[in-house]
Amino acid sequence: MSDIPARFRLDGRTALVTGAGRGIGRACALALAQAGAEVWLMARTRGEIEQAADEIRAAGSKAHTVVCDVTETQAMRNAIAAIPVLDVLVNNAGFNIPEPFVEVSEEHLDQLLALNVRAAFLVAQAAAQKMLESPERKSRGGAILHMSSQMGHVGAPNRTVYCLTKHALEGLSKAMALEFATHGIRVLSIAPTFVETPLYRKMAERPEFADWVRDRIPMGRVGQAEEVAAAVVFAASPGASLMTGTSLTVDGGWTAQ
Repeated sequence: MSDIPARFRLDGRTALVTGAGRGIGRACALALAQAGAEVWLMARTRGEIEQAADEIRAAGSKAHTVVCDVTETQAMRNAIAAIPVLDVLVNNAGFNIPEPFVEVSEEHLDQLLALNVRAAFLVAQAAAQKMLESPERKSRGGAILHMSSQMGHVGAPNRTVYCLTKHALEGLSKAMALEFATHGIRVLSIAPTFVETPLYRKMAERPEFADWVRDRIPMGRVGQAEEVAAAVVFAASPGASLMTGTSLTVDGGWTAQ
């Protein structure tokens, strides 16, 4: 039993987290570092990722920052190619514009597809290419983790485009998992419920929305970013070495209904 904790460590591994400046992405970067990984934090806002990286370094771990908009494909590809070795990708960058289906504009549709699907696909592609460069990849292993959502498994009013994009990530995870299984690269999705972030707190200022969310979660509360990050660390670790092509739902029971 003494070797069990080691199976959930990431010592000697390098991880990239996109959208790492705030919320779930920031929590994932901190948790991966605490598990022993050397972390690369990618986001558009320098101040946010530098602050998170400073916190990681202060705790004695290695952290690097990359200011990059993942929708700028060539800049993103160059940044990932410059990472010496990559073992873990947390493909986290994404957003939502809740609105009724009949009111969705082409502009909003294109924005969500560009970031949540197109950029996520291309980031994963660049990360997989980098992982495959390692001659020890089969023995060393690798993990690509797509930040999906409970909305990748169910539907919800006013979230048609978001559900569309997250269902796309779930399909991408399964197809990639089959393609890379013999290369030692596992591919999973992480599917959280609503998480208490600054964005959620702003939405929850509307009592009817907060009540709707709480009533839909059997455990009676929204998630914490650290709870999602814990699932990410597990999925990235050797402890999940037989898991690929599936989704870890961190949703308080939402999708069990």
